[in-house]
Amino acid sequence: MNEISNKNIENLIYEIRGKQVMLDSDLARLYECSNGTKDINKAVKRNINKFPNDFYFELTTDECLRFQNGTLNSKGNLRGQHVKYLPHAFTEQGVAMLSSVLKTEVAARVSVSIMRAFVAMRHYIGNNEYRLSNVESKLIEHDSSIKLLQESFNKFEEKKKINEIYFNGQIFDAYSKILDILKEAKKELIIIDNYADNYLLDIIKKLDVRVILITTNKYFTNEMVDRYNKQYSNLKVIFNNTFHDRYFILDNKTIYHCGASINRIGYKTFSINLINDEEVCNLLLNKIKRIE
Repeated sequence: MNEISNKNIENLIYEIRGKQVMLDSDLARLYECSNGTKDINKAVKRNINKFPNDFYFELTTDECLRFQNGTLNSKGNLRGQHVKYLPHAFTEQGVAMLSSVLKTEVAARVSVSIMRAFVAMRHYIGNNEYRLSNVESKLIEHDSSIKLLQESFNKFEEKKKINEIYFNGQIFDAYSKILDILKEAKKELIIIDNYADNYLLDIIKKLDVRVILITTNKYFTNEMVDRYNKQYSNLKVIFNNTFHDRYFILDNKTIYHCGASINRIGYKTFSINLINDEEVCNLLLNKIKRIE
């Protein structure tokens, strides 16, 4: 028999049940067994105590079908030949043991090449697993960096959104920002502003929510409020001098502090801030409930 290259043998090594194995038919051909797999099976049966399950096992039909394009086709033929029994698989240790029990010159010689092929396969798999592991680590590291960057960006955007300052002359920008905030309310909007006037009405008439205004401004007479509600029906005015600052309370949970009265937004520098302190929010909400 001509010297067989490791590469040729490597092509005969399969992974089954998480193990690198060779099939009895391939070993019978490599060992030049005159009776094919019968010689292999006889040698194993005579020395069955030397072949535990991790050395040698019989394939299932499903496992055979994995190799139907090469080893076992869907008609039950092993490389074009009829097979009576399911193939057996030998692990690296099983192959070494088989060569020792066959006790032939060919088996001893070919076994060396087979062992080298198994070693080469282990190195190949190990190197690829290392590379894949490195690639996976890099991807995880990359994804983590992207995630952290995205989170930082989101926090920055959120800060930018909820804590903003407007300078003299930014009347339209300030008006647009306040309108966006008030539109966040789904059911009820409470506005605290002691200097609110008709400018506020121009804003809230565009909102499809109940609006409660807490103010000290006597501009909102009963007659004027009634006239407004005949068309829009969403305003209730409470006169109270408890508050000095301006607030927007959305659906009794989200509270914004506004540094300027709505009728003066954009004329002087002021800021709009979301109040994130839960305790402060609860105190303010409780105060408002007592007023209502």
